[in-house]
Amino acid sequence: MSNIMSYIDRGGIIVYILIGLNILGFAIMLWKLIVLSLAHYHKEKMVKNTLVFIQNHNKDFNKKLLKNALDMQIEKLEFGLSTVKIIASIAPLLGLLGTVVGVLSAFDAIAQQGLGDPSVFSGGISVALITTVAGLVVAIPHYIGYNYFVALLDSIELILEKEVLERL
Repeated sequence: MSNIMSYIDRGGIIVYILIGLNILGFAIMLWKLIVLSLAHYHKEKMVKNTLVFIQNHNKDFNKKLLKNALDMQIEKLEFGLSTVKIIASIAPLLGLLGTVVGVLSAFDAIAQQGLGDPSVFSGGISVALITTVAGLVVAIPHYIGYNYFVALLDSIELILEKEVLERL
């Protein structure tokens, strides 16, 4: 455990930012998992809301009206997923920023003290690698989670559409 903390400390502020984003993203994904799991129990309510919307806005049924009504129901379930997508997108960029900062630090050390001692620039390279790894460790599960939830929402939307069409 202390070894991990040592890496985190050496990675600097960028690793701490990535840890904060990781905590936020996993909290949102846990919340989405609960919300979307409960959505199956609220399917009947969502179907009724969709039917009411269609009946209130147009007496003549059309596909566009159905799509709008379904989008309203799914949009409520999508809330928060854009944050997960943003975390998945910016985490590798933050890791890359840390890489650039670490390499810059290594070259600064070389410029000041020369190449006589490899430990002079190894600290900067270490920071570069730690932040790269941290960025990828944060991004990969968030990317997977986001895609999983989008697929789950697509299946919920198809189920709702089928139910609504059967009742029209």
